[in-house]
Amino acid sequence: MPGMNNMPGNVFLVGPMGAGKTTIGRQLARLLKRDFHDSDREIEQRTGVGIPLIFELEGEAGFRARERAMVDELTQLPEIILATGGGAILDPDNRRHLCERGTVVYLETSVEQQLACTGRDRNRPLLQTEDPKKRLQELLAIRDPLYREIAKISVSTDGRTARDVVNQIKRLIKPPRPKRTSRADK
Repeated sequence: MPGMNNMPGNVFLVGPMGAGKTTIGRQLARLLKRDFHDSDREIEQRTGVGIPLIFELEGEAGFRARERAMVDELTQLPEIILATGGGAILDPDNRRHLCERGTVVYLETSVEQQLACTGRDRNRPLLQTEDPKKRLQELLAIRDPLYREIAKISVSTDGRTARDVVNQIKRLIKPPRPKRTSRADK
């Protein structure tokens, strides 16, 4: 149903782990009456195993191949809100599909906020390290330019409620009203 609520067709949320993509995505989908998808959850549902096990059995390369196929498939669905995995933007095909098939919103957050949100989460294979803070800083240094490259909109989530962020995104993705033409223009 193109044009529903005068909103663009698809909204794709990108950003680092712990930025709130899933929480914000679910609320945004409810508000806009759209279907919500989370690429990581879809991979887990289809494989029947968690992402840490996929990393263990197939390595990061195996997971990224599954992620590429999933992002390609999901971005072709109409009128959805999609939360991507934090590293989805590493793949050039994913970046192209996200840009071409919807409005990309970068949920920016600090490393401190990421640590607060992911500190005890054992489902984050990339954080199973001696120094998670250093690892998050390294990941952000690599990924931040890629998030910015494809984002049409950037919104900070630090210290904010999901509802506040969702309302800001809704305001920002609303297309501008067409200019009225006067009789002199005709």
